[in-house]
Amino acid sequence: MLENKEVTWFPSYGGEMRGGTANCTVIVSDELIASPIVKNPDILVVMNDQSLRKFQPQLRKMGILIFDSSLIKNPELRADIEFVGVPATEFSKTIGNTKSANMVLLGTLIAKTKLLKEQSTFEALEDSMDSREEIVAMNKRAIREGIRFFEDKKG
Repeated sequence: MLENKEVTWFPSYGGEMRGGTANCTVIVSDELIASPIVKNPDILVVMNDQSLRKFQPQLRKMGILIFDSSLIKNPELRADIEFVGVPATEFSKTIGNTKSANMVLLGTLIAKTKLLKEQSTFEALEDSMDSREEIVAMNKRAIREGIRFFEDKKG
């Protein structure tokens, strides 16, 4: 929204709270969004084997898959998609909190797709966590790690 785009998010936390696969659909668009439901996403970010098995079949052909290669060791990946394995949990351990693995993956998403700008992502973090400077700083570092990983891998 900070970049004047239309945005929706649609989380699913039903029975998944007890160990299944939780998921969240996010749409970022230059146009008005008619529905928050997406059957075949352009981009899929997964953090574990169970989510990879469940959601990879829905990814559109030539879609982008970004996954945590720290936790997903031997993925069975489709031949008709682009993919980037990121050791996100390993990076987040060096940052000091494995809960930041999702931010590492977000950094790789930013670097790979240019869908979001780094600065507006940081502003959104600051706005949503204004009284938690330590957590904001850790998340920014994690995002930068994901960006750096992709840029180093690419170049």
